Amino acid sequence: MILNSKALPKTIYLADDDEDDCSFFAEALSEIHAKVSFIICKNGEELMQLLHEPPRPQPDIIFLDLNMPKKNGYECLKEIRNNATFKNAPVVIFTTSMLEQDIDKVYSLGATHFVTKPTSFEKLKTIIAKIISMPWPQNLMQPEREKFVLSV
Repeated sequence: MILNSKALPKTIYLADDDEDDCSFFAEALSEIHAKVSFIICKNGEELMQLLHEPPRPQPDIIFLDLNMPKKNGYECLKEIRNNATFKNAPVVIFTTSMLEQDIDKVYSLGATHFVTKPTSFEKLKTIIAKIISMPWPQNLMQPEREKFVLSV
């Protein structure tokens, strides 16, 4: 499942403190789209430092875990949406949570989409492919609540 590289994101950030999840994500991403700059942040504090550190490339998509040390996903999302430079960056919440209250909270904070981490590698590849192949320049607005949660 190799994607056509035209109009696909060029820089993807993943903020997640789980090393295994980061490795699986990186492997899945490399199998579906090799020509992407992929930056892993081990926690929310590191993500925010990297975003503010020139000359880092602007993220085309940020995948953001909710439960991280130092600065959690909620705090990062608030900070991203309150920053003029990053406020329009697509932020996909990528978490183990399936709680409606978490979905509602990140929706109200301005996340672009919500994904519960898949349980299989094939599903992970499928959901990443689905997300990165979205027409992001036209899809920067948050979808209606019914289309906010993505699944395989």
